[in-house]
Amino acid sequence: MNAIEIKGLTKNYGEKQALSGLDMVVPEGAIYGFIGENGSGKSTTEKIICGLVLPTSGDVKLYNTDYTDINIRSKMGVLIEAPGCYPNYSVWNNLMLHATNLNIEDREEEVRRVLKLVRMEGSASNKYKNCSLGMKQRIGIALALMGNPKLLVLDEPINGLDADGMRIMRDILTDLSQKHNCTVLISSHILGELEKIATHYGIIRGGKMIAQMTAEELDKNCPTFVALSTKDIAKTKDILDSKYKKVVFDEAKENLRIYDDVSAEDVVKYLYDKGIIVNEISTSKIGLEEYYINLMNNKEGV
Repeated sequence: MNAIEIKGLTKNYGEKQALSGLDMVVPEGAIYGFIGENGSGKSTTEKIICGLVLPTSGDVKLYNTDYTDINIRSKMGVLIEAPGCYPNYSVWNNLMLHATNLNIEDREEEVRRVLKLVRMEGSASNKYKNCSLGMKQRIGIALALMGNPKLLVLDEPINGLDADGMRIMRDILTDLSQKHNCTVLISSHILGELEKIATHYGIIRGGKMIAQMTAEELDKNCPTFVALSTKDIAKTKDILDSKYKKVVFDEAKENLRIYDDVSAEDVVKYLYDKGIIVNEISTSKIGLEEYYINLMNNKEGV
């Protein structure tokens, strides 16, 4: 079953069209990385899914049910922008207030449960205003997890976090997906972090979905390459072009990439025989960020 199915979704703000026939499928249990540049329509899509914005046209289903159904809406957790907390209230009291608003019977037990999920059992007495950015993001997720939702929608939850905060957030989201069968729709500009946890991806541009794939499909679309540097890059490229099919100069790193199926040892030997000494060489693979940039620049593969 799919947690989210969207067909032909459009949204107009006056003469501006934010979404233009968007199609989207999020499988149940997935961590779906929702990617796109600013103004591409990510937040509008998320707000429509969450019932915060009405679509102009299109069909949105959650677990094969119309997204406006009150029963299915009660199974959603949402964190879009900043969590709505009282700065002078403690973490505990903010969560208790939210549990009361949701009419949860055993509020204290539910607060303890979500605090444990987000690794904040020892911070319940802290005032919200004294919490770090990473803690506030986790509090926001704790609020979204109240009532044990099946679907979690998170808008940029890892932006601004330090390395440790990102690690904790990765662990939380992975646990929710793997241990609690919670489907997570997450948008982020930090693609290197997203790549570590996402099982599926959707890439949006100009209000349209331009690519959807699994993590395995992404891996197959990201070629391996040999990267190397020498004293004379231009001469080296001429020599490599005579032997290999795809040799590219990487302007950012000022080195050469060979995308042929070849080992670093073979390249070093070949260049040595031609009188070229290799200063540095390594074998690597393009990742999500580079794949995304290439896709935005209408390049295939590399």
